Amino acid sequence: MATELTMPALSPTMEKGTLAKWLVKEGDAIKAGDLIAEIETDKATMEYEAAADGRIARLVIAEGTDDVAVGAVIALLASGDEAAPELAMTDVVPTEAPAVARAEIPPTPAPVAQPVAPAPEPMRKRPSPADRIKVSPLAARIADAKGIDLEAIAGSGPNGRIVRADLGVASLLAIPAGPVATAVIAAPEIAPPPAGVPVESVKLGSMRRMIARRLTESKTSVPHFYLTARCNLDPLLALRGQLNAALEGSGVKLSVNDLLIKALAFALQEVPDANVQFGGEMLHRFGRVDVSMAVAIDGGLVTPVLRDVGAKSLSAIATESKALAAKARDGKLVPDDSEGGTVSLSNLGMFGIDEIMPVINPPQALILGTAAGIEQPWKVDGGIKLATIMAATASFDHRAVDGATGAEFLRSFKTLVENPLRIAA
Repeated sequence: MATELTMPALSPTMEKGTLAKWLVKEGDAIKAGDLIAEIETDKATMEYEAAADGRIARLVIAEGTDDVAVGAVIALLASGDEAAPELAMTDVVPTEAPAVARAEIPPTPAPVAQPVAPAPEPMRKRPSPADRIKVSPLAARIADAKGIDLEAIAGSGPNGRIVRADLGVASLLAIPAGPVATAVIAAPEIAPPPAGVPVESVKLGSMRRMIARRLTESKTSVPHFYLTARCNLDPLLALRGQLNAALEGSGVKLSVNDLLIKALAFALQEVPDANVQFGGEMLHRFGRVDVSMAVAIDGGLVTPVLRDVGAKSLSAIATESKALAAKARDGKLVPDDSEGGTVSLSNLGMFGIDEIMPVINPPQALILGTAAGIEQPWKVDGGIKLATIMAATASFDHRAVDGATGAEFLRSFKTLVENPLRIAA
């Protein structure tokens, strides 16, 4: 019997992906672990490995197809000389792919069911225990994990197929779907470019579309509030110079960003009520600090995660952060590199930016944005001198963090930056 190969969920936020390229063709024999396709997700382009031996009987989705839903059948894997089975359209999870991609599926008449009175209502067939329950692979996995009885659910997919939306997953995951849905419905239509102005229109990649969707969701469903502290960077810069001199020849060189990551982790350890996540009826308070580090790449932004930063030395942070940034720019991040994170850091100091007010990276409740160090008059040791001053702005989810807690966190961060010996221990 042929095995269905489906679009995998390669990241926690992935709902759709682009089947960028097939690395096999129909008739090819493959082994478990062979690379068979390249899939572009909201994070990066990743390679899809075969999970079993067999022969590619049919490529259901053409390469280059956008918006292929997670769980959609993309290919059929046969064993030995087994012929490719006929694939009814009810067995394919619908996508938003162009018609040319769907034309790759040879038209095959579906089995004709015997008429039953009364005739089933189109698109809302309620499966009975005697019938085969039509359900997408993703919906089946979710139902199994959540203990959902599929026999009691009316599917909204083609011919009554049960899809993820029918399972009420949003409420099960405690995601406040109501405000998001309202904001999306109320959003204005996308306006065309003004007439008569020269313009080049480029189709958005799946990463940019995902960034647009997630950040729109963040700004319309998460009540942001912002606090800014201006920090004297000179003590931290002096310590960095001393540490790098001591590390000379070791292959490790500390950046300002490495020290800011450590200061962020220490501040959250001192103010654990800011290291939290809103969970509907629950508030999740984390026992360690995992920092999502914003890295700009071609076509978008990714946030690989440095885990348990409070327990790492500065040299370990420097080594790991540089390795993750290199993987991100080379498009080699794997899902484990970006999953989780309790807080985000977006540092634009290298671009000479005076101040940044970052958008929260959901479902986190805090992102810290740091700007460039700018030399200006400042009160130092009781007198007015030139000092290197950095604006640090924190964006908080007001459902999870109150103003006083946010202020306490930012005060702790400022104190650590201006007295950095504590983070060097």
